[in-house]
Amino acid sequence: MIPSNWYNIVPDLPSPPPPPLHPATRQPIGPEDLAPLFPAELIAQEVSTERYIPIPQEVLDVYRLWRPTPLIRAHRLEKSLGTPARIYYKYEGVSPAGSHKPNTAVPQAYYNAKEGVRLLTTETGAGQWGSSLAFACAQFDLECQIWMVKASYEQKPYRRSLMKVYGGTVHASPSPVTNAGSKVLADDPDSPGSLGIAISEAVEVAASTPDARYALGSVLNHVLLHQTVIGEEALAELPEMPDLVIGCTGGGSNFGGLVFPFMREKLAGNLRTEFRAVEPAACPSFTRGTYAYDFGDTAGLTPLMKMHTLGHDFVPDPIHAGGLRYHGMSPLLSHMYELGLFTAVTRSQRECFEAGVRFARTEGILPAPEPTHALAEAIAEALRCKETGEEKVILTALCGHGHFDLGAYDRYLAGDLEDFTLPQERIDEALTHLPG
Repeated sequence: MIPSNWYNIVPDLPSPPPPPLHPATRQPIGPEDLAPLFPAELIAQEVSTERYIPIPQEVLDVYRLWRPTPLIRAHRLEKSLGTPARIYYKYEGVSPAGSHKPNTAVPQAYYNAKEGVRLLTTETGAGQWGSSLAFACAQFDLECQIWMVKASYEQKPYRRSLMKVYGGTVHASPSPVTNAGSKVLADDPDSPGSLGIAISEAVEVAASTPDARYALGSVLNHVLLHQTVIGEEALAELPEMPDLVIGCTGGGSNFGGLVFPFMREKLAGNLRTEFRAVEPAACPSFTRGTYAYDFGDTAGLTPLMKMHTLGHDFVPDPIHAGGLRYHGMSPLLSHMYELGLFTAVTRSQRECFEAGVRFARTEGILPAPEPTHALAEAIAEALRCKETGEEKVILTALCGHGHFDLGAYDRYLAGDLEDFTLPQERIDEALTHLPG
């Protein structure tokens, strides 16, 4: 059953997260500072201290196209591993866009349409968010312009095609369409792009175009709020409570959406569950970034957010998990990580694709590269249980399918996919450019 409310974890935390700051005054920003980018109701959700926020009927009507999503026990994967562990996954790949992203794209489009907005702009990494927002805009008669990170734009032509089918306009980022993109291209004509650059371009157009607003697919509080439909459904569907919940992290929306309802129960003393975030070794915001105020984009157009960051002008290498190539992490999750409410680990590209292939050959679903990080960690944990004899219950979110990622799987199967671990000197260099 689809939940009737989104869950806001902020009131249940031991302390509130630090506020975003105005980059000029370094004072906490107010609603008026966000009004050029977001509709009033989303701004209210961003700063809300209400534990539950009702889901509008118009949003529920669209959710019903694919929700509730399946909760599946991975019996065949367990058997192939010979583990006593029991592995469950919440499969979000049944949505129109093939990922969890429509859970927030639909309400964002709805609230903007309700306020009379004509155009939504956004960025996208792997393409799941861009195709989700294009779909959502089609439901509420909005125009949609998408800046897609060039590395993914070139790797995933059919993601581009899907966005266009839904009515979206797609630009490779960095693009000559914006001042931010033109500046990057002038410095580096072959730039592979980054989510930070693409955000700068989308924000620039939204802020300078009448009747336009900006939509973000991860990182911000209201985005993680909308994704809690995943965890609320899983909490109601599971036949047994998990000992460990594992999720991949790029900006944090999939992980937050899965774990927040379970975290609520743990904070209330009802569960003893552990939570683990998994990020790519090539873009390790939690495990090797620093916790500091930084811009959410490359050009410095956004407010300053306190988060785990590799530096706002850091450009990750073009790994195939494009949705995890972001320099920062959700400020809310960053605060929770500092509070010790969950742990984080990294996984390399080849071991993730190995896990994806194993999952496809046992469970029959080809995972997107992003959730293979969580699957690789779940498999490693299940194999540890094989050694210890623990009958641990493991839950993860399979946040999207990999049907548009077959080029990456081809490279893995051909032995052409390389692992990349970020050198410390590149992190150190990027962090020297943090706003002082």
